Amino acid sequence: MAFSSALFSHNVCFTTNQFSNRNPKSYKLNNRRTLTVSALGADTFDSTTLAVIGGSSVAAIAAAISLADPEKRRQLQAEEVGGGDKEVVREYFTNDGFQRWKKIYGVTDDVNKVQLDIRIGHAKTVESVMKMLTDEGPLKGVSVCDAGCGTGLLSIPLAKEGAVVSASDISSSMVSEAQKQAKQELQGIDNVQMPKFEVSDLESLNGKYDTVVCLDVLIHYPQNKADGMIAHLASLAENRLILSFAPKTLYYDVLKRIGELFPGPSKATRAYLHSEADIERALQKVGWKIRKRGLTTTQFYFSRIVEAVRA
Repeated sequence: MAFSSALFSHNVCFTTNQFSNRNPKSYKLNNRRTLTVSALGADTFDSTTLAVIGGSSVAAIAAAISLADPEKRRQLQAEEVGGGDKEVVREYFTNDGFQRWKKIYGVTDDVNKVQLDIRIGHAKTVESVMKMLTDEGPLKGVSVCDAGCGTGLLSIPLAKEGAVVSASDISSSMVSEAQKQAKQELQGIDNVQMPKFEVSDLESLNGKYDTVVCLDVLIHYPQNKADGMIAHLASLAENRLILSFAPKTLYYDVLKRIGELFPGPSKATRAYLHSEADIERALQKVGWKIRKRGLTTTQFYFSRIVEAVRA
């Protein structure tokens, strides 16, 4: 989901029999220790990865991390597509990444354990956000901007509740899929207005909306750029701004670093974690305050949710 991906799009499991696997992959850390990785499927081993650690010592993990050079890989990615993070994200989620995430966010059974877990986690985030929105009253006629809509997993239930939805994504492939899904699910339902979808990055969004929602998108922005993006999204919202982001903690940061050891064959996007304190500071800087907080956690999906209103 371009600029709206789940928390960590590619997953590796460091195991001591956490998953049954006949052909584990082993990586030599030095002459005495071996790190065993459960093969969850070829498309599982992309970068920007969350890992579940079992039984490996801190020293072994540190040795493994020292073998990787994720920044070099990212530089090569950017050079290949002729730009920086945003261009890499657009390229990935329009092409190789789109097929992966279409499957994860779809209904097919052709997903591995990790992908299914991410699907469940993201669905829980959408459910939590819908509850935040409907707790304040009916959504009929309420204008909502779904910034980074992906395949429409939030836009469609918003429309079913009667909201007037403007949805966008940086990936043309994602937008096409969202339009397709919306037509399949919404056509023929009385008093439901079809969401207006467009291809756009977050920086180019304009207009005014009662509510702006941006789920799992800030993972593609370093904190200095995230501050500016939060300010921009807040400028579009009249009453509410809902954000979800990958929480920055020592534990999650270590897991992300470990996952970067396994880039896989396809392009992968850079992932940025954000502390809740930094997000709150960015909101306060533009005159907003956090009113509600939530957290979605599954084994491979972690997402902090905040609802902000004008201070």
